[in-house]
Amino acid sequence: MSDISALKDSFKGDIVTPGDADYKAAIARWAVNAERDARVVAFVKDTDDVALALKYARSNNLQVAIRCGGHSPGGSSSAQDGLVVDLSRYFNYAVVDPDKYTVRVGGGSIWETVERESIKHGLATVGGLLLLGGGYGFLTGQHGTVVDNLLQATVVTADGTTLTASDSENSDLFWGIRGGGSNFGVCTEFILRLHPQRRTVFAGIVAFPPDAMDPLITVLSQWWANVKDNEGLSLVLGKDPLGRDAIILSLFYNGSEEEGRENFKAFYDLKPVFDGAREMPFEALNAISNQVFAHGDSYYLKSILYSRPRTEVRELNAAPGNEIEHISYFDFFSHRKVVSVPVDATAHLRSSAGLIGCALKWRNNTPANEQVARLAARELTNIVTASDTQLSDAGKAGYGNFSSEAQPESVVTPTGHRVLDDSNSRALFGSNYPRLQRLKARYDPEIMFSRWYPVIPNSEA
Repeated sequence: MSDISALKDSFKGDIVTPGDADYKAAIARWAVNAERDARVVAFVKDTDDVALALKYARSNNLQVAIRCGGHSPGGSSSAQDGLVVDLSRYFNYAVVDPDKYTVRVGGGSIWETVERESIKHGLATVGGLLLLGGGYGFLTGQHGTVVDNLLQATVVTADGTTLTASDSENSDLFWGIRGGGSNFGVCTEFILRLHPQRRTVFAGIVAFPPDAMDPLITVLSQWWANVKDNEGLSLVLGKDPLGRDAIILSLFYNGSEEEGRENFKAFYDLKPVFDGAREMPFEALNAISNQVFAHGDSYYLKSILYSRPRTEVRELNAAPGNEIEHISYFDFFSHRKVVSVPVDATAHLRSSAGLIGCALKWRNNTPANEQVARLAARELTNIVTASDTQLSDAGKAGYGNFSSEAQPESVVTPTGHRVLDDSNSRALFGSNYPRLQRLKARYDPEIMFSRWYPVIPNSEA
């Protein structure tokens, strides 16, 4: 391997290697089981640094991972014995232009930063999970997915070229990154559309005993049939704040507490045993789940789509093992705005179906526990897929941002790169996959970027 000192000499940011005091912190991730022992962590300071890091990785045949917020449950932001392009140190910012209703966001930012800066101006955008994978959030009913609100991105491609991607510049690349994730380059900056947003909203959790499932499903079905764009909820099977087995509703209404309680009156008439919903600052919304999904645990996530509320969900409360905690949740947010956009307008495959997520977490990070969690997640989601005959293959593939299965078994290509089998990618991207293959052949023919639902290049697809 070439001497890393040459990279350090021309690098503006920070290079961290296993012998450095801050190495453990540099490879730490939200999910402990997603951590990998990288050979090089490159905290890039500008696009030139990104190009230098990619050149070094190519010269030394190192696998490349891109770390933004570090929340990938399956290790997509880590690379065993590889190089990590880390945006979290110098690209963590959000600059609002209230006159243009836009926010300029660094590629290493977390949604907390974006929401905190935007709401100061009475503005907000859709924030949720990983931006380039599609992105759903509390405002999806009103404003669509995150990628629907992406106006421009700065992308460093595999050959080190910095490109602006938008509807008017490199529009093919812009199409691909809106749903195609990190398959085409390192996105160092985004410009997102902002919308007027009230400073406070009604949100929080209410809990019901397990035997309330049938009446809850009845009320939920009636409410879901007439759901409005400014409301939503998640049904969670787990434990309430007092540690009791419970059915939890995480409520959201984009309005006052008085309006929210009236809006969800049919649920409150079922007499919850715990009520933690209140009027809160908008920027506090995404913190509701932080206690449940805290940093420092191991996680296995799997998701599928569903066509309607179903009583079979009670079976998803099975315990997979003594050391493993299981949480299943069901998102109910209007997708009218999402599916109003043509399915081929972006790489993200759109559906009116809702999302079921199975999250398993444990403290003792062992291969045995991960295997138990993996099998349990598949068995639990199979309960729904077996009974939901309306689900397509894409529906069974779920939502790529909520998945520990973005990286199936790896294979070695003729160029010597280790890449991942693309069967899951084909299911996730569906009819958009051939176009993604053509783009991959143009922007990353040697498959430098393969850590999240890899696309196999094919210029003839």
